[in-house]
Amino acid sequence: MKRPHSRIKPFLFTLVLLINSVFVCFGNDLNSKIDSSKTKTISFTIKLKSDYKVTIKPASLKFNKHFAYSFTLDDGYRSAYLTAFPLLNGGKISNPNKNEWKIDQGGDGTTSKGLFYSDGFGNKIPFKLALAINGGSIRDLPENRGHLSWSEIKEMYNSGWDILNHSFHHATKHGTNYKTEVTENTASIKQNLKFTMSHFVVPGGEGDPDYHLEYEKEALANGFLSVASYKGTGPVYKVNSKVDLDKMISARTFVLSSKDTTSFKTMDRYLKTIDSIVKQPEPVWFNDFTHGTGNGNLWNLSMRFPDFKYYMTTLANKYGEKGNDSIWMAPWQEVYEYIWLRDRIKVDYKQNKKEIEVTIELPEIPEVFRHKDISLIIDTSSKFEIESSKDLKIKDDGKTTHKQIFIQLK
Repeated sequence: MKRPHSRIKPFLFTLVLLINSVFVCFGNDLNSKIDSSKTKTISFTIKLKSDYKVTIKPASLKFNKHFAYSFTLDDGYRSAYLTAFPLLNGGKISNPNKNEWKIDQGGDGTTSKGLFYSDGFGNKIPFKLALAINGGSIRDLPENRGHLSWSEIKEMYNSGWDILNHSFHHATKHGTNYKTEVTENTASIKQNLKFTMSHFVVPGGEGDPDYHLEYEKEALANGFLSVASYKGTGPVYKVNSKVDLDKMISARTFVLSSKDTTSFKTMDRYLKTIDSIVKQPEPVWFNDFTHGTGNGNLWNLSMRFPDFKYYMTTLANKYGEKGNDSIWMAPWQEVYEYIWLRDRIKVDYKQNKKEIEVTIELPEIPEVFRHKDISLIIDTSSKFEIESSKDLKIKDDGKTTHKQIFIQLK
């Protein structure tokens, strides 16, 4: 059994802290590693119905959303598959289900229709989270195991959830080989799931003073693009201008249930904090973490399923496709990769009356990237259509709101 994260304490940010955090930026040194000779271009033509002047620029966030919210479940507990995944993606939520530790990782047994935001093109996209997992804990037996299996992780990954490195054994105590913990977990996921992780989450627990610094160093030295740790920048980032992504280390914050099981007052306080963030005029990205999402408050560092369901459903009803549709509920890796690419493309366009030739210069994109999407804001009062080669996957809202263009790169 894994020891609880005894050093992690839940806290609610004050509005002042959050507003100050919004102006912190971070980055990645991949710029220096990109070979400019390997850049390429894509192009397409916009045909307007009326002769109006047009402006085009990359959207701050995918689908031109106002805020991105990334949420990660630590440690690979099975409640992620039994409760969180079906609630968000749609499906049968587990009945109460006590695991090998006699803790209920199940839910309420209901069937969820899923929680969604829209892409602005008439399509609903389910809320997606990330899993920070330890390869050494993943197994198929016993039937009441507390951790996920490889097949369960693969199903969630194939549905758009991202997988983050959380060390192989969740080791933190004196004598830990931090490099091995990082690299062995990378190899384990590569062997079993056939992809390479690119973001690291420092495991919590009892250890030598500042042991997290050793994890940060080894993760960055072994190819990871970002690290979530005890201390760092954020967790709220302003994204309406170029973001410096140099060896990012972000502070982790948690959404956790309290001892109060009679109301949702604790969740309402967290939700109020989100309200204060998204009321700011600038687009932002922020992230939170928790552990289990079953009926039992696992290690007292989790969200009980009723709290989790209330929290996520409230977000969906207010900011999702049933509300004002301003949220991009996406995992850390997906948002990171969008911003990285957004800040490195060069968009050029030339307008000749009703016809616009658009050319986008692309950088060399790292092989570990999973998400390669570009959202463009087009400012025009005219309806339009797009002509492009068949190998370019592109969609637009030119016949409806005529505000955005979306490109998926191979």
